[in-house]
Amino acid sequence: MDAVNRKIVGHLLRDGRATYADIGADVGLSAPAVKRRVDLMLARGEIAGFTVRVAPEELGWGVEAYVELFCRGNVSPATLHRDLAAIPEVVRVDTVTGEADAMVQVMAGGMADIERTVEAIRASGRVDKTRTSLVMTRVIDRPARAGSTTSEG
Repeated sequence: MDAVNRKIVGHLLRDGRATYADIGADVGLSAPAVKRRVDLMLARGEIAGFTVRVAPEELGWGVEAYVELFCRGNVSPATLHRDLAAIPEVVRVDTVTGEADAMVQVMAGGMADIERTVEAIRASGRVDKTRTSLVMTRVIDRPARAGSTTSEG
């Protein structure tokens, strides 16, 4: 990725709704040239997609938790996706190093919803145990850096 594409990605990270003309003015290109570059970055997988960041409290998600999953045997990312994708309060799942097999981010309306969600996560025959930590305060909350790698299944 060249320096101009990095600037374009940086602009999109700051404002995913910016127009190609606005981005072009920032990086010294025409709007059609910016669009071509964005389309190519999408085709090459350098930009994985566009998303919306929400204010959790505005959606009624007053409680956030991280649930460590400890599974029986080896569990693939595809299996985790299949088992957890249908639970609406599950907003992110990552495989991790260390004792746990995966870390699950959960956002819910209240403690009863967190408890119900953790029980739904445990319902998989693969989960041996869980350990849940509640978020008290978000201290830093920023989008992923340009060049970081994430995958969506």
